[in-house]
Amino acid sequence: MTNESLVNRDWEGVVARLGGAEMLNVTARETRAFLRPREITNAVDLLRLLLAYCLGERGLRLTAAWATSVGLVDISSVALLYRLRQCGDWLALLVGRVLASAGPKASQGRLIRIIDATTVPKKAVAARKKNELWRIHSAFDLPQERFGTSN
Repeated sequence: MTNESLVNRDWEGVVARLGGAEMLNVTARETRAFLRPREITNAVDLLRLLLAYCLGERGLRLTAAWATSVGLVDISSVALLYRLRQCGDWLALLVGRVLASAGPKASQGRLIRIIDATTVPKKAVAARKKNELWRIHSAFDLPQERFGTSN
């Protein structure tokens, strides 16, 4: 599955795997990622924009232009940035549920953590010349179904 297929061809499968449109709407409201429908009318469209921005090779302006060109939503890059900033907890919840559903049944009640150390290159030109990186460390506590510390 490629990045483009996640935001285009295989979209219905992604929504179904995450629990369906109603579950996405409920979890987005619970985590305050989606409160009122304005330009973006539902949580499914918000998730599609989020994944298009995160997984695509375009910035905010091109993501907003893409959303307009496919008829998803007509939104400015600034408004898109504001919406995406509200989605951190929601995205963590969705990732946590997917990881927990894929966990073995024997993990119930045991202390099992999935630990990841990811590096992301910094965006500025000067940072690229020096190969500067952001280091992201995360630990997913499988029995608690939440992200926690990596201690």
